[in-house]
Amino acid sequence: MHYEIERKFRVTGDFKSQATNVTHIMQGYIASGNGRTVRVRIRDDKGYLTIKGPSGAAGLKRYEFEQEITLADAMDLMRICEPGIIDKHRYLVPVGAHVFEVDVFHGDNEGLVMAEVELASEDEAYERPLWLGQEVTGDRRFYNAHMRRYPYKMWGE
Repeated sequence: MHYEIERKFRVTGDFKSQATNVTHIMQGYIASGNGRTVRVRIRDDKGYLTIKGPSGAAGLKRYEFEQEITLADAMDLMRICEPGIIDKHRYLVPVGAHVFEVDVFHGDNEGLVMAEVELASEDEAYERPLWLGQEVTGDRRFYNAHMRRYPYKMWGE
């Protein structure tokens, strides 16, 4: 089985000067519920279909299956997605032995900046950069599938 193990954080400082790559991502959800999602993503000029299972109790580990699809198929599938599209730019920022994916959200989630780091195990050590803020691993508000229904602009923080 395919699993992803990742930790999620708010971002509170400047990371862009350390980024080695940036891409534009639009994603929608064909189905979501009970922690399971079927997602379609357009990343620059490529399409992807992803199936994710529910997270474990700590929110660190979940089943993930991803398959590249044609851009035309991804665009067609976006038309049947549930309401609410996630629009973001993703920056890749190497830190020590890991690469953090930092997402700068647009649209209804404007103002939210999140970082994720994928790990090989739930207890793997990683270097914590200065721009990393509060850890939000397991906080469902920060799942993209949740943010499409309850965007950041509605949170009133």
